[in-house]
Amino acid sequence: MSTTVGLIVGSLRKGSFTKAVAKQAADLLPEDYTVKEINIGDLDLYNQDLDDENRAPESWKKFREEMQTVDAVIFATPEYNRSVPGVLKNAIDVGSRPYGASIWDKKPAIILSVSPGAISGFGANHHLRQSLVFLNMPVVQQPEVYLGNVTNILDDNLKITNEGTIKFLQSAMDTFVDLINRFKD
Repeated sequence: MSTTVGLIVGSLRKGSFTKAVAKQAADLLPEDYTVKEINIGDLDLYNQDLDDENRAPESWKKFREEMQTVDAVIFATPEYNRSVPGVLKNAIDVGSRPYGASIWDKKPAIILSVSPGAISGFGANHHLRQSLVFLNMPVVQQPEVYLGNVTNILDDNLKITNEGTIKFLQSAMDTFVDLINRFKD
């Protein structure tokens, strides 16, 4: 049985280091895994009134439907002000509602945080982890994936050039696969 993994990237930048690293990490999954990039950049801002009044925007409906088709999620985030970007938090909120219909429930996840700085997106990684615990998502605990000084490991085409980083990402993806397998129906 094939496994579909959603790739959600919290950076909307066209030359995003986070997206480049996340795609390369996703490429390390087994051949029978399908990776589906989930666009969160055009999700309307979450307002519970719209759900309560049965007026959910099309962007929410499409996102929720698309997320129902994935078995697990790779979350890749930069760090903005010691937390996740607003676009990523909005996607978490849209997917968690309406109450009792969360698309996140029991989906295995891994978090990758990427930063040009030395702190490696640690704050964003842990803020996101808090939300995922509340949403009942089993999350890879070890290895924790923080990639700092990312500009030192990427070439001009945003390809990872550091063999140690590739091996580390492979071990993280292998652990993610093990987690997914533990939660398959």
